[in-house]
Amino acid sequence: MIRLSHCICTAAACLALSTLTSVASADGREWNDGPVVNVASIRTVDGHFDDYMHWLSTTWKKQEEAAKKAGHITGYRIFVVEARGPNDPDILLVTEFKNWAALDHLGSKLDAVSAEVEGSVDKANQSEVDRAKIRTVLGSRTQQEIFLK
Repeated sequence: MIRLSHCICTAAACLALSTLTSVASADGREWNDGPVVNVASIRTVDGHFDDYMHWLSTTWKKQEEAAKKAGHITGYRIFVVEARGPNDPDILLVTEFKNWAALDHLGSKLDAVSAEVEGSVDKANQSEVDRAKIRTVLGSRTQQEIFLK
């Protein structure tokens, strides 16, 4: 009797597991969409790493916090990386968005954030020009994280 009971429980568990697996891939995909992440590659000018980090810890952080509060982004991070050559980044700025749709009309949304933080879009633009003296933007890449089912 105990052996029969054990076999029934094992069969029920296998049936439940196979049902969950079929439901998990009912849409034909083995993954779920995760957040969209933009990574900007930055190379600081020799001798200006601390200057750029100061800007990141003040103005940039205020902009990111305001964009997060407004719901434009879900998070942000900074990575300091080993530059292996003169054209490699030494800083990665990572900005996370809920999904691809969050990028729709993002320019005008972030202009409003910049105006709020720096006083006006013109002042934000001038700040961008001034930062070119201490860093170079090597490029950026946008990708989406996925979660396996």
